[in-house]
Amino acid sequence: MHDLIIIGAGPAGITASVYASRKKMDFLVITQDIGGQAAWSGDIENYTGYQFITGPELTAKFEEHMKKYGSIVKEGEEVLEAGRDSDGIRVKTAKDEYRAKTLIIASGKVSRELGVPGEKEFKNRGLTYCATCDGPLFSAKDVAVIGGGNSALDAALQLVKIARSVHIINNTGRLGGDAVMREKIEAHPIVRIYNNATVTAIIGDTFVKAIRLRAGEKNVELAVQGVFVEIGLVPNSGFAKDVEKNSLGEIRVNCRNETSVPGIFAAGDVTDVPEKQIIIAAGEGSKAALAAFKYISHAR
Repeated sequence: MHDLIIIGAGPAGITASVYASRKKMDFLVITQDIGGQAAWSGDIENYTGYQFITGPELTAKFEEHMKKYGSIVKEGEEVLEAGRDSDGIRVKTAKDEYRAKTLIIASGKVSRELGVPGEKEFKNRGLTYCATCDGPLFSAKDVAVIGGGNSALDAALQLVKIARSVHIINNTGRLGGDAVMREKIEAHPIVRIYNNATVTAIIGDTFVKAIRLRAGEKNVELAVQGVFVEIGLVPNSGFAKDVEKNSLGEIRVNCRNETSVPGIFAAGDVTDVPEKQIIIAAGEGSKAALAAFKYISHAR
């Protein structure tokens, strides 16, 4: 019986582990990977203390800090169920089952899919959800970025350094995201932006060859060898069936990171905290760990 189990090792989960270590809690981290969405980010210019750092570099620093304290990390384990029963917290994974007095859910979000013909067939065969991971594979090729928010702009800014041309497919009237990023993209010579456009199909044989889209009143086919889907994220909260969630599937928390179930806390992008930023997730992770420590200290 551990004091605490932390699900997830992104900014929230890793920060929670650092605070749990400093409180000398007996805890376990269960995660499919290290870094979460932060590891997929390109250039980061708004994390306090770093005027500039890449997502993988910041993730490496997070992981180094976590492992400095000798945290036990069960990496590569998918959580299937997590909740409270008569004996405390139970977490079931595809490999094992674990028990604890408290739980922090910091499982983040996963990429939203397009849901169009060809998406599943060409996943990892020209279609990807991570420009940081897969962008270098498309050197000197024509690529499309699907989306118009910060994640799409971040992907496009990475790809303009690699690709021959970058087509941005945005389903609203103008690009969103941060003004600084938007200005860079709109001024770049190899970028073409399609506003009020939606993808209708991914086309290819062994690999992606083109995309079909509806742009205004026209049907357009673009010859591309790479498709980067950046249309947002959905909370990775399906395994937590007992806690209250909002209509988006985000776990509801109060200012102390408490969920609707006593002893279960949540932090980061999986929650209904309004802004999804690395620095906010890290702060929420620290709050959740301190709240879990107080819960155990005051338990009878």
